[in-house]
Amino acid sequence: MTTTKPTLLLVGYGMVGHRFLEALADTGAAARYRVVVLAEEPRHAYDRVGLTSYFSGRSADDLLLAEEGFTDRHGFEVHLSSPAVSLDPAARTVTTAAGHTLSYDTLVLATGSYPFVPPVDGRDAEGCFVYRTIEDLQAIEAYSAGARVGAVVGGGLLGLEAAGALKGLGLETHVVEFAPRLMPVQVDDAGGAALRRTIESMGVVVHTGIGTKAITVADGRAVGMSFTDDSELATDLVVFSAGVRPRDQLAREAGLTVGERGGIAIDEHCRTSDPHVFAIGECALAVDGRVYGLVAPGYEMAVAVAQQLAEQAAQPFTGADLSTKLKLLGVDVASFGDAFGSTPGSLDVVYSDSRSGVYKKLVVTGEGALLGGILVGDASAYATLRPLAGTGRPLPVPAESLVLPAGADTAVSLGSSALPDDAVVCSCNNVTKGTIRAAVTDHRCTTVPEVKKCTRAGTNCGSCVKLLGTIVADELEASGVEVDRGLCPCFAHTRAELYEIVLVKRISTHRRLLAEHGRVPEGSEGCEVCKPTVASIIASLAPELEASGHILDGEQGGLQDTNDHFLANLQKNGSYSVVPRIPGGEITPDKLIVIGEVAKEFGLYTKITGGQRIDLFGASVDQLPMIWSRLVAAGFESGHAYGKSLRTVKSCVGSTWCRYGVQDSVAMAIQLELRYRGLRSPHKLKSAVSGCARECAEARGKDFGVIATTNGWNLYVGGNGGATPRHADLLAQDLDDEQLVRLIDRFLMFYIRTADRLERTSTWLERIDGGLDHVREVVVEDSLGIADELEALMARHIGDYQDEWAATLADPDRMRRFVSFVNAPGVPDPSIRFVPERDQVKPDLVLLSTSEQLLAALDPDNAPFPAARILEEAR
Repeated sequence: MTTTKPTLLLVGYGMVGHRFLEALADTGAAARYRVVVLAEEPRHAYDRVGLTSYFSGRSADDLLLAEEGFTDRHGFEVHLSSPAVSLDPAARTVTTAAGHTLSYDTLVLATGSYPFVPPVDGRDAEGCFVYRTIEDLQAIEAYSAGARVGAVVGGGLLGLEAAGALKGLGLETHVVEFAPRLMPVQVDDAGGAALRRTIESMGVVVHTGIGTKAITVADGRAVGMSFTDDSELATDLVVFSAGVRPRDQLAREAGLTVGERGGIAIDEHCRTSDPHVFAIGECALAVDGRVYGLVAPGYEMAVAVAQQLAEQAAQPFTGADLSTKLKLLGVDVASFGDAFGSTPGSLDVVYSDSRSGVYKKLVVTGEGALLGGILVGDASAYATLRPLAGTGRPLPVPAESLVLPAGADTAVSLGSSALPDDAVVCSCNNVTKGTIRAAVTDHRCTTVPEVKKCTRAGTNCGSCVKLLGTIVADELEASGVEVDRGLCPCFAHTRAELYEIVLVKRISTHRRLLAEHGRVPEGSEGCEVCKPTVASIIASLAPELEASGHILDGEQGGLQDTNDHFLANLQKNGSYSVVPRIPGGEITPDKLIVIGEVAKEFGLYTKITGGQRIDLFGASVDQLPMIWSRLVAAGFESGHAYGKSLRTVKSCVGSTWCRYGVQDSVAMAIQLELRYRGLRSPHKLKSAVSGCARECAEARGKDFGVIATTNGWNLYVGGNGGATPRHADLLAQDLDDEQLVRLIDRFLMFYIRTADRLERTSTWLERIDGGLDHVREVVVEDSLGIADELEALMARHIGDYQDEWAATLADPDRMRRFVSFVNAPGVPDPSIRFVPERDQVKPDLVLLSTSEQLLAALDPDNAPFPAARILEEAR
């Protein structure tokens, strides 16, 4: 007998709709229903909270929330560009704009909200936009190319994000807010004043206490604005960001109960006046009479409904935390709990520093319990303070000590132990400290990524990740789990700690470091982990230590792994690759001819790589010096493809040739590659420079990437391709050449100083305490006061640079290692064989299996044909 699943229809596929689908999968409810999704937009759900990052280089695909194959894997039927236009509750049907009618057993409305545009004259003129979807941003970006001045109507969260976007597009930017202060819902007058001072110092003009009366139009285009105080502003582009309204039209026209001021009325179980229809997110009017415009309450509703559909116990939704933390125009702003002190008998504890733009206010009870707070300019304490608000428990320390700057004598920073188990650590997903602790104790999670996967904490806005790590570490220690953070069995120190030891004590050998700071018996030689790691540290600090910078000298030569040992990459058949440096991908015809001649003479497989270099494969160890002597004589240097160091700085052709280019990306790429060549680091480094926002060099997939703007350069860091791709984050923007190089110097040396062994910049940026914000504070703002030291270390590296292959060819002692057999110099390795393929060669991986074969191969008369001869015969 065939059983038909009931149909669950989801109307709306935004962030809350997607969270609902995730919850269906998590609870097992997805298997109970045929799930159909109607999406109004032409793409799957994306991160609308992070929408502004589109202007920093993130593409529409980068913003997508679901991992590839998510909907197919769970059998969700998603219809894109299919808005619902009518609902018939009696027939239980929904009709789309295309005229298709779908039946349902259960309907979930997640239609979200729409931007409110004040009813002023001229609001529909060309040049007027809203700030809600990717298509909106694309239209703003295109129109801004012909604009000089931009204005944002609305000084709230989204309005200030829009202002940041216009400023980033190079426009003179104005913000117009009807209220007497910016962000009137989140901050008080003093906080708004601190925020305004900081934003105005960035060149954004702020107008508060006035309303927009009309948009001035000429030839159908916006050319200005007039205000309620009779002042005017000439502007070419207007963005309306004056709040949102719930999209309840579908429910309203179907006869479902809606609020007097909008919103689909729901009960504590998110059910509407029709028992077969639920409403979640910004379209819903909760039982407390509020429409929640934040994503976290919508997520709570989504999970609650999914649990009910899975017939699980669900937490009733009666209201939600409105806490917010974000960075607006580079300024940290946070608001949590009873921020305005509406609780009877509440008291304010305030710290304000107008010069630095810092304002902190904590609202407490007479007994010292925390009710809420406002943080502007420094929101570092938000993650710890927010969970304490509203618990009713007195703070463990005086409130005033929590708002004072870190350098003050009585300043205190609370640890995770101050939080009770019922404190909500992750407000986006409503995860408590107790749930996180249980993930460690009951589910045996031992790392932050494991806890994230188990609890979903820290998987959205990320503001709680640092606190999450602290809780996990504390719980592991409390459970008696000793986490050995040492580099290897030989050292109890991390790589970053060993770097500091080497630098401070000026230790230039692995032997001395092991003897003085190791945890192994005297006379031990170290292991395969610490040898190359320490060798890399010493190489990166060689100029400072006044040690030889060549990795094959003295003890250093014995510490290297196989690749560094022969200054070449070992391939699968025992041969090596030869990779000359081609800075910025620019090469002369003469140098191309030399590469071709060398490849032909030695029978090397030749490949143009994605890093804009030419790789030559198939060289035996004894051939490497001969090959490199030809290349060095032609002006080539080592490309360091074998080392944990800078590989390439890729580039597009830039403004020299491309009609879209706004800066000379080739010249900058060459400058950067020549500056950082040979720089030894914890892992390989890759870079790229794009000459415009079209990003042809793929700079945001690199460890440090540079993208040209009309005002200079934007610097991105922490990108990565490969198996775990990650887009780089914007570190600083609109830099001139000198500023750009200085910040890259600092960034690279800070990474080399603090990263773990074999840790790419992408992983390091996510692991290091404070993440990108901390790195920006250190690198850009010099918060630790080490900028001069970092720059000096880089300067010494640059001044001490020498090409490793040129130096090797000039030193007979270094040259002695390039033999296949120490006791038979000049005899090639008989196991390295090649066969022809596509007019080149490839490895022949048939191994020599008998001693007779090996002895025959060692006989010069029976030596295997070299690759060059194989090619000749194949032709």
